Amino acid sequence: MKKKSLLLVVGLLVLSLLAGCGGGSTTTDNEEDKTSGVPTVGVIQYAPHPSLDNCYKGFLEGLAEGGFDKDAVQIDFQNAQGDAANSDMMAKNMVSNNVDMIVGIATPAAMSAYSASKGQDIPVVFTAVSDPLAAGIVQDMAKSGTNAVGSADVLPLEQQMKMIRAFLPEGKKIGILYTTSEPNSVSHLEKFKELAPTYDFEIVEVGVTNASEVASGAEALVAKEVDCINNFTDNNVVNNLSSVLQAAEKAKIPVFGSEIEQVKNGCMASESIDYLALGRETGRMAAKILKGEAKPQDLAVFEVEESTPVYNEEVMKKLGIALPEALKDAQVVK
Repeated sequence: MKKKSLLLVVGLLVLSLLAGCGGGSTTTDNEEDKTSGVPTVGVIQYAPHPSLDNCYKGFLEGLAEGGFDKDAVQIDFQNAQGDAANSDMMAKNMVSNNVDMIVGIATPAAMSAYSASKGQDIPVVFTAVSDPLAAGIVQDMAKSGTNAVGSADVLPLEQQMKMIRAFLPEGKKIGILYTTSEPNSVSHLEKFKELAPTYDFEIVEVGVTNASEVASGAEALVAKEVDCINNFTDNNVVNNLSSVLQAAEKAKIPVFGSEIEQVKNGCMASESIDYLALGRETGRMAAKILKGEAKPQDLAVFEVEESTPVYNEEVMKKLGIALPEALKDAQVVK
């Protein structure tokens, strides 16, 4: 019996030594990345729609231009699927994992990242945030003043309204479907209301709170006899664009989008900004921060200034609407 006990003790000692030599380490992947000098960047994309996909693609390109290609940085990409609770949880987990930076693509994701990182030494970089001031994530557009900075997809709302007037010279009512919890949509709506009298339009609005209300909200706008529906960069509405297009098609009225991907997907036209370019600018900014060449609080928010009119020729034909002379140089998409 004593011989068996001795063999058992020896066996346990051998197993213990083997565990100490490998495989038993509690070091996390993130800790290993930090030890190797490779920064970790958590990315939260709020919803899976094309404009935000373009932002992420552009971000990676800009990051690589700044010296952080796929071998020089560890990316933890997560998609919140249009759910604010998911976005909040992802941001909190990234803070717990002590990432070197959190990137928020779209306003709700940026707000989640900013809220979770408060009091932590983690910079936040955002893109596709239309109104960072209204969202409460920066103190000033010229100098952020917080741990968050990035790029704003400020929509060319007056050019958009001019476009709608050119397409619909007899039109009176523009329908707006927006999500009441998205600060960018609220601020866009207020600006559109201010512009409307100048172009002899009435704004008819319907607010929704979640994805399940988009279809009924679109139908409510149609019931109010609007001449068209105009989309902003409202993530909830854009993520459920098919419901809006279906309601508009039944009423035989056009839907105007806020960027080219919406026009490709069935909107008739848009004064479009370049989300790939917006993402690239954000990536370059993130690279500077990761290198220690700049701090978020000292940087200005980048605001896109250029836009391009685009239209869907197939949708125009279905609606029997001709291209206005004022838009003869616009870009056609199919």
